[in-house]
Order: sequence, then structure tokens, then C-alpha cells
Amino acid sequence: MNELAGRVADATGNWVDRLAPIGSRPYLRLARLDRPIGSWLLLIPCWWSVALAAVQARATPNPWHLLLFFIGAFAMRGAGCTWNDIVDRDLDAKVERTRSRPIPSGQVSVAQAAAFLAVQALIGLVVLLQLNRFAVATGLASLLVVAIYPFLKRVTHWPQIALGLAFSWGALMGWAAAFGRLDAAALVLYAGSICWVIGYDTIYAHQDREDDALIGVKSTALLFGEKTKPMLAGFYTLAVVLIACAGYLVGGRAPFAIGLAGFAAHLVWQVRRLDIADPAVCLTVFKSNRDAGLILFAGLVADAVAARLL
Repeated sequence: MNELAGRVADATGNWVDRLAPIGSRPYLRLARLDRPIGSWLLLIPCWWSVALAAVQARATPNPWHLLLFFIGAFAMRGAGCTWNDIVDRDLDAKVERTRSRPIPSGQVSVAQAAAFLAVQALIGLVVLLQLNRFAVATGLASLLVVAIYPFLKRVTHWPQIALGLAFSWGALMGWAAAFGRLDAAALVLYAGSICWVIGYDTIYAHQDREDDALIGVKSTALLFGEKTKPMLAGFYTLAVVLIACAGYLVGGRAPFAIGLAGFAAHLVWQVRRLDIADPAVCLTVFKSNRDAGLILFAGLVADAVAARLL
């Protein structure tokens, strides 16, 4: 494979293309390490949950849990993307943006991808086993949602709900790791995160809506169409209200409220900035959700630290 071969159409000029050994590049692309935004979006609800649990306990967020979830999010997002690419290899070959991915382009065989999936899943399992038994069981329960997600786009316009269930699972995990149980605050945070994910993944799906319509793949982007902005505003409003309720349940104070206000303001900016007819704008707005999530996380951390000091 030469240096230019195998570059993925929607992820060029990244560190994988520039620096990674040529033989490793298809696998790094399978794991989406050339574009880690998805790993961040999987991680952020975990960190929210760790910080929310810290507010409840009037303690600082557990740094060991933050590190474990960081490693686990990158490993399991890579595993999930590899599984998704195995399942979607025939569909990906028909879409301009995805036909250069490692499996449809022939850089990696299905068997090689499956072996790589097993390695990533093993790393995720090692991370999971560092937590208490309840958290381990909670983490394993997420695998069913992850397994069925790639198939839903063939049968429903709402695959984003399944993605929301999967990508928000961390909102349960941080709390479970801290307390060995799930309480109302974690469940409400989970619901709020699901609404957030449905919103930002609808934005992402608008990049492919024309190809998706031609090949019969369904999404909320196709379902909402020109009504995307009001629907997005609705889901984002639900996200903010539910997360506010989660904060209220743990006694969140001014720092949390400030972080939530910054998060909400960022979501308003996204709705205003979005142009569903411009794939580049869709991608930019989608990626900006990392910043939105980290703003909220910062507010939760500040609240936990302030509670600890006062």
C-alpha cells in the first residue's frame, strides 16, 4: 500500500494519513482514530455521570474513573465502528462518502476486521472489569443495543434512537461505578443525553441524505427534511430540561447552572448555524458537540469542587 492509498474521503489530512505506519492505517481508520470526534461524544456522557455522582457525594470526580472511561470510550467506539463497517460494507460501497472505507475498498478483509474487533472489545472488557460488579453488568447490558444499531437504518427512520441509547450509556456507567446502583438522577441524565444524541446525529445524517434516499437507508434526517431545525430545537430543549432535572436531583448549584447555560447556548448556536443543504456546515456543527459537552462537564466539575470546599 502506498502512502496515499486508502485515505477515507471524509477524513483526510489527519495524523493517521501523515504519521501512522502505512500497514496500520486501515485498522486505525476502522477504529475511527483518524477522526476521534465520535470517541469524544461517547466519552462525554461517561464524564458527565462521573461528575454528577461527585456532586451527589460532595466529592471531587474520581480521576481513576475518568481515566478508565477515556480508555474504554476510545476502545469501544472503535469496536462499534468496526462492527458497523462489517455489517454495512455493502451499503458503504454505494455511498460516495463511505466507499473508500477500509472494508468496501478492499484494504481489510471481513475476517481481518473481525479479529481487530475482538482485540478492541477485549481492551474494553479489561477496562470494564476494573469497576464494581453492578457497573460491569450495566456495561455488558449495552452490547445488545450496540449489536442491533447497524440494522435499524434498514427498517426505521429512527435509528438515531438506538444510537442515542448506545452513545448515552455512559450516563449510567459513571454513577454505577461510583455507587454500585442506579438512581433517578442517572436515569434522567441518560434520557437527556439520548435527546442530545438524536439531535446531533440527525445533523450528521444530513451529509448522506441524498445517497441514503437512493439506496433505501432511513434516518431522522430524511424523516424531518425541511423541518429539521424545529425538530432539532425540540430535542435539544428536552436535553437541557432533563439534564437540568438531573442536576436538581443531586443538589446542583450555581456552577452547574452556569455550565448548563453554556451548554444550552451552544445548542442554540447549532440550530441557528445549521444549513442542511451544506454538508461541510453539517459536519462542522456536528463536531462542535464535543465543545458543548465539555462545557457542561466543566460546570459539573466546578460544582463538585465547590461543594467539596464549602
